[in-house]
Amino acid sequence: MTKHLFKSVAIIGKQGDPGIGKTLTTLVTYLQGKNLQIVVDERTATIMDFHGTTTATIASIGQQCDLAIVVGGDGTLLNSARALIDYNVPLVGINLGRLGFLTDITPRTMIDHLDNIIAGEYQIEDRSLLQSSVVRRGTTIHTSDAFNDVVIHKWNVARMIELDTYINDRFVNSQRLDGLIVSTPTGSTAYALSAGGPILHPLLDAITIVPVCPHTLSSRPIVVAGDSSIKVIVSKSNLENTQVTCDGQVPYSLSAGDQIEIHKKDRSIRLIHPPRHDHYEVLRAKLRWAENPQDSNR
Repeated sequence: MTKHLFKSVAIIGKQGDPGIGKTLTTLVTYLQGKNLQIVVDERTATIMDFHGTTTATIASIGQQCDLAIVVGGDGTLLNSARALIDYNVPLVGINLGRLGFLTDITPRTMIDHLDNIIAGEYQIEDRSLLQSSVVRRGTTIHTSDAFNDVVIHKWNVARMIELDTYINDRFVNSQRLDGLIVSTPTGSTAYALSAGGPILHPLLDAITIVPVCPHTLSSRPIVVAGDSSIKVIVSKSNLENTQVTCDGQVPYSLSAGDQIEIHKKDRSIRLIHPPRHDHYEVLRAKLRWAENPQDSNR
């Protein structure tokens, strides 16, 4: 299949981090040398002057660009993915963070990988997102998207919360715990992993439900079909100490009796990787499992 060749490229940088200036300068100079139209996110443009580029809002980027290069960590890419989800703009991540499961290109290898990507040599993946809605007394009062996870959790007191969970309108359980993570396959290597959830291949059509510090040893993570509808009800015994948070970035306070309805969003995010991207190699490197025996034999 012939890969799309990009003409208009957006640059989105980590907010409030002047340390990314060197990488941004190198990136802009490289793209200008390829005679590409360069559009810089208006918030990124406050970091430094980008001569010969256009500045635009995220909405304008979505409407006019056919590729977005995100410079930062996974958090920056998560925010960019939610902002661009309705525009079908593929994303490629340059990792300036720590772990970086999503932003898998380093500044050191950036030019070599971008040479391949600009030439149409790359892998592209469609990653699912979740959409969550807070329903209070029959009225939807808040909606948000999540690339990694939707988390219902306690926030201001050292006490557990009680949640009732339904899958496809069938009652599953009532739990007392510190929180509940509803995760995409992409998010299975984020908060859900640290809470004891399974690692899912990012292209699986599935959703995981992972309890955080449950009050019973019999509570375990559940993996359900990707088209499942999940409903979590905040018990009426809870005081004002519960929140729902999407990707750790979009919090919303909950009240007793609120329902959080979660399902897979009808649009996906397109992630671009270098042509020889290997998901299992990423897992080995990031989680420090082992070296590939084939590498030691070379």
